[in-house]
Formats: sequence, structure tokens, C-alpha cells
Amino acid sequence: MKRIRILLADDHAVVRQGFKMILSAQPDMEIVGEAGNGREAVELAEQLRPDVLVMDVAMPELNGIEATRRVASSLPHSRVLALSMHKDSVYVRETLRAGARGYLLKDSPAGDLVAAVRAVASGEGFLSPAVSNAVLDDYRRHVTNPIDLLTSREREVLQMLAEGKTNKEIAGILNLSVYTVDAHRGRIMEKLNLHSINEMVRFAVRNGLID
Repeated sequence: MKRIRILLADDHAVVRQGFKMILSAQPDMEIVGEAGNGREAVELAEQLRPDVLVMDVAMPELNGIEATRRVASSLPHSRVLALSMHKDSVYVRETLRAGARGYLLKDSPAGDLVAAVRAVASGEGFLSPAVSNAVLDDYRRHVTNPIDLLTSREREVLQMLAEGKTNKEIAGILNLSVYTVDAHRGRIMEKLNLHSINEMVRFAVRNGLID
């Protein structure tokens, strides 16, 4: 059985020891190295190329978020599982944006740590249940689909333009002047940062306005 090769990074030796005991007890896991700060974690990851890097978010010299960013960009096959005391959405968001594949709270039960390592090693994501709601709320606040910038009328005009109708045809269907349709078209392109009818068609297909 191929074992999951794990690098542990935490500035508290006692915490590392605890994680090491839990993970080493698993028949499909082995600890290949330990780091006490983010800089050391990046250097060791480059040398050892672990399958999973279990990384504390708050570490001296180079924090876990910045270390994660460096590992994610230079070692795409070494996946990062972030460990943190923080449930705040800002920590979770920045850590995931940096490239971590999982986010586990340090007070999670041992079984969650084992499950998280296995999930991340196999290419899946893992979030502590306690932070899932924070992530969803944060996502709703920060991620805006550009289509949400359009009014209902603008979406209607966009669909017809993408279907190949002319301004004159659209004006007839919606009982508007050609001038008004042209103004809608200009605003749609400006709001969505689109520059041609082909780009509008692609946008409409991507957003389910047309097949």
C-alpha cells in the first residue's frame, strides 16, 4: 500500500508531537519531516515533496498563509491542509485563496484530522464543520456573479442579442425604440466588460441564458 507522505509544520513541538502520534498510527500514513516555522516548512517541502503538508496558519518568521502560497505555486503535487485556532471567515478565505486544499480547526477530534489528511491527499477539499457556515456566508458576501450587475431588462436584451436578434427586432419584441435597445446594449457591454457580440454570446452560454 502506498503511504501518504506527510510534512508537519507547527511552531509548538508538543502540538507537532500530538499530530505525529495520531497520524503515524494510521497504516496508510507516514511523517517524513517536521518544521517549526513557515520558512522551514517551504524549504523542507521543496526537499521532501510530501503528498500533504499539515500547516499551522499562525507561525513565526513566515506565517502559514504565505508559506501555503509559496508551496501551492512551486509544488502543485504537495497539497496543504491548514490548521488554525481561528473560525473567522477572513482567515479561512485568505488561507484557501493562498492555495490550501483543507482548513481544520485545531480543537477538532483526532478522527477529523485523519479524514482531512486522506481527503486532501486524494485531491478533495476538507473544511471543519464549524467553519463551513462562515465560508458560505463569506462566499455570498464576496463573490458576485457579473450577471447580477444587470437589470432584469438588460438580461432580457442580452439573451436576445446572444440569440442573434438585431436591435430593431428586439425593439419590436419589447415595444421599445431602437435607440433604447442600443443604450441597453452599451450598458450591458460596459457592466460586463465585453467588447464584441461574440464575447456576449460566450458570456450568455456560460451563464445559462442560452444553450
